[in-house]
Amino acid sequence: MKTLFEESRGTYQRVGDYYLPDLELPQQTEKANYGRYGRMRKEFLKNNHKGIYSSILLDGTLNRVLNEADFAAKNAVEQLIKDMAAVQGLTEKLQATDQMAWVGAMNNIREAAEEIILNEIIYR
Repeated sequence: MKTLFEESRGTYQRVGDYYLPDLELPQQTEKANYGRYGRMRKEFLKNNHKGIYSSILLDGTLNRVLNEADFAAKNAVEQLIKDMAAVQGLTEKLQATDQMAWVGAMNNIREAAEEIILNEIIYR
């Protein structure tokens, strides 16, 4: 009598006194090109949404999902920084006249923009 695993063309390998199934993860559909935000998303899924993480890992779409999250987060942070800087009136003139004030304001904007995007894209 064959097991369900054997009926679906699964094979076993003998290891000591035991027979273990020969399991392999499918090839990823895309190359891993993700950066910081993709790594953050991966860790979040691994630690907080194990079912989703396992599902995309086992169907071979993990790299695609992480690449998309990384791309979306990078673009959203850049756009949000530009928009927030324009609203606050941070211009090149200010950068030339009072560089320290400009750097401080831009750092505050960058931190705020990143916090928003992390909550909206990465940690959802």
